[in-house]
Amino acid sequence: MNQADLKLFVEVAEAGSFTKVAAARMTVQSHISRQIGNLERECGGRLFRRTGRGVVLTELGERIIARVRAWLSDTDQLLREIRSTSSVPMGEVRLGILPSAAHPLLTTLFGRLRQRYPLIRLNVREGQGGELDALLDAGLVDMAILFRYHKPASSEERLLATGHTYLVARPGDALTQAPTIDFARLQNLPLVVPRRPAHWRAILDETARAKGFALNAVIEADSLTMQKELAATQSVYAILGPYSIMQERKLGTLQATRIVNPDLRRFVTLALPKSGVLTSAGQAVSLALQEIVEEWGGELWPRE
Repeated sequence: MNQADLKLFVEVAEAGSFTKVAAARMTVQSHISRQIGNLERECGGRLFRRTGRGVVLTELGERIIARVRAWLSDTDQLLREIRSTSSVPMGEVRLGILPSAAHPLLTTLFGRLRQRYPLIRLNVREGQGGELDALLDAGLVDMAILFRYHKPASSEERLLATGHTYLVARPGDALTQAPTIDFARLQNLPLVVPRRPAHWRAILDETARAKGFALNAVIEADSLTMQKELAATQSVYAILGPYSIMQERKLGTLQATRIVNPDLRRFVTLALPKSGVLTSAGQAVSLALQEIVEEWGGELWPRE
């Protein structure tokens, strides 16, 4: 029995499903079942009972889960205290990030950490904004790079960069050749937009309503890759931020114009734990991220 086994036990109890935990860990359900089976043998009894919808705790599982959670919390706290007293930053730093912001920021960060702090290990998890917020609140990541729709006002977040919003289409499209376009011009345009209830979709819908029309969403898709591919190959438009289309604009596979009236700005922030507690390794990663963006002139991409 070890810390990893007990963390898995708590994950399965909270998810109520071996399959969901396997998907989150990017493994197969049989592997999770086998690990839980081994733990049950060490505990001397069944911890979960199968139902038609997944699994629930047995009486033994209910009896021990509170103590397991307390033990894991105490162990994590002890490890954080030990690492925070070390003069050399070391250990794992769990970082959550939006896919469109990951490269080249994190590849540059990794190279810098290898030179300065070779004992720091990065554990990077990609996800959407709401998911990353939940992971940060649950303590499953140590910090997260997020898009906000208002400038951060709390000490728990650091402003890294500011990005505008663009109407994106295939090369040669007449509407996106000008530097800017008024939001009202989006009326009746065939659009690919994120599915509801995404926060960004809600902002786009509310902005359109304020202008007296509804967005013409001919297809809904959360995947950035799919949105960009549709904009590049079909007669539809996407509404995207600058970092998700920077490479395609450089290669000439997408064309974009900045949306104005209103200027839908998104603020890239580095969100820190609400407890305010970071290990020395976490502090080193936080400072390195801010340093890189500052060197790039307040952008998530180096200026040429």
